[in-house]
Amino acid sequence: MGYKETYQEWLSNPYFDSDTRAELEAIENDDKEIKERFYKDLEFGTAGLRGIIGAGTNRMNIYVIRKTTQGLANYIASVNGQAKGVAIAYDSRRMSPEFAQEAALCLAANGIKAYIFESLRPTPELSFAVRKLGCIAGINITASHNPPEYNGYKVYWEDGAQITPPHDKGIMDEVQKVTSFTAVKTMDKAAAEAAGLYQVIGAEIDDAYIEQLKSQVIHMDAIKAVGKDLKIVYSPLHGTGNIPARRVLKELGFENVYVVKEQELPDGNFPTVSYPNPEADEAFELGLKLAKEVDADLVLATDPDADRLGVRVKDARTGEYHTLTGNMSGCLLEEYELSQRKAAEGSLPDDGAVISTIVTTNMAGTIARAYGLRFIEVLTGFKYIGQQILNFEHSKRGTYLFGFEESYGCLIGTHARDKDAIVATMALCEAAAYYKTQGKTLWDAMIDLYEKYGYYKDDIQSITLKGIEGLEKIQQILDNLRQFPPKEIGGYQVEAVRDYKKEVVINFKTQERTTTGLPNSNVLYYELENDAWVCVRPSGTEPKVKFYYGVKGTSMEDADAKSAALGKEVVAMINRMM
Repeated sequence: MGYKETYQEWLSNPYFDSDTRAELEAIENDDKEIKERFYKDLEFGTAGLRGIIGAGTNRMNIYVIRKTTQGLANYIASVNGQAKGVAIAYDSRRMSPEFAQEAALCLAANGIKAYIFESLRPTPELSFAVRKLGCIAGINITASHNPPEYNGYKVYWEDGAQITPPHDKGIMDEVQKVTSFTAVKTMDKAAAEAAGLYQVIGAEIDDAYIEQLKSQVIHMDAIKAVGKDLKIVYSPLHGTGNIPARRVLKELGFENVYVVKEQELPDGNFPTVSYPNPEADEAFELGLKLAKEVDADLVLATDPDADRLGVRVKDARTGEYHTLTGNMSGCLLEEYELSQRKAAEGSLPDDGAVISTIVTTNMAGTIARAYGLRFIEVLTGFKYIGQQILNFEHSKRGTYLFGFEESYGCLIGTHARDKDAIVATMALCEAAAYYKTQGKTLWDAMIDLYEKYGYYKDDIQSITLKGIEGLEKIQQILDNLRQFPPKEIGGYQVEAVRDYKKEVVINFKTQERTTTGLPNSNVLYYELENDAWVCVRPSGTEPKVKFYYGVKGTSMEDADAKSAALGKEVVAMINRMM
């Protein structure tokens, strides 16, 4: 059935409610919009769904949620996991509570108990809840840092990580088998509650989660000494982080936490930003204004589902607030956790490991190896870090010490299996307190890090290509790079190329071919001379193709200059392919 026929089916079938039909009637003369909404089903990818809210098969709505949940329920039944139940959380986005409710009632109708949070909760707490409750799976309704028109549906497995092989493919296959919206099961909420298939959860999980975070603190002595003096500005960016972040800081003894009032309350329209991304400067405009008023030591912002943390730190010498990128804050926390755990315990485990992604700074590996630890690189996506932790548990070999990715996310501890901005907030404030007792700021600690390991500088260029034509253009860019592989980029010789789609690494000097050792993925990675690199990959959550790159300099100025020059060449390379 073509997109026009599918559109007419939605207009005429009484299964779809009157609001849905009215929304579709309003676009009856807009063929392009009809095509965008109905030319395909919204794709259930390796982590779930993400799309624009609205009526249509290629949109986020209650019918797509039900259909997807039916596929998940069928997969759970196929592995005999019905008795364990499914935990469900949601964030502050438009339609998030409604989507969570629809998922819960579909599960209940399939005989699978749904544990649904009473109100919005952070992504890492959902991951924690799956493990705490012994669930077979978890569902989180969130579109993370996407613009307000988006929402999403992430699926977690029983280890608390987002789904990885073989479960991701198994669930995708079952979702694809559900071809009829009207064949999907659902039931009345009261009936589900009466049957013991719908349970609201809240405070008991909150308390256990916060206690797990507090157990990760290394220097309670430093917090007791200066926690009352450290000044922290925090913004939840209209999302889920407000209550848990403030709670854990208060319980630890940080007395001067100033919340950005304009961004404090949940609001799916995100009225103070164009999109709620802690990577973006605009997300910090109000926080920095408040920081200057109260003379704050650091400024923190979590994204709507509180798995990513943005950071600004004060330079005591100049009064300037410096941005810490995800790579910078990740490395700062990596060094803090490793150095202070080693000091506290006398040594680190012989089988200790640090895990990061292929698009994260090379400094991560340099730090890990300096402590004699194993450094593991995985594909982009924190679920692959979670998968490695699971491998450690199953094999009884390997101790997880730290993991992070460049996109502003890390995990300290193994209470969750996704990046956790609440524990990162806590740890950065603890580190700030510790360094304050040493007469240093976090910016001083960052400079010490560069002096110790080298001035690594990493950046990203991306282009947005929306719609059907955009997807085709993104694939064309990757195809062109495979057909005409560059021998040098920005004056750097390409020493090797990793093609993760073909699962091969080619050394340009020796022509030796080896395997990547990682799952198939449409990613190209260029190893350049002098510890520089470039990586190209389509975004898994947005209609973008991303060009990551990194250099190593002898000073801040040298690294900045090298990064700017390489970035300029990357932009030129993008333009040539457009």
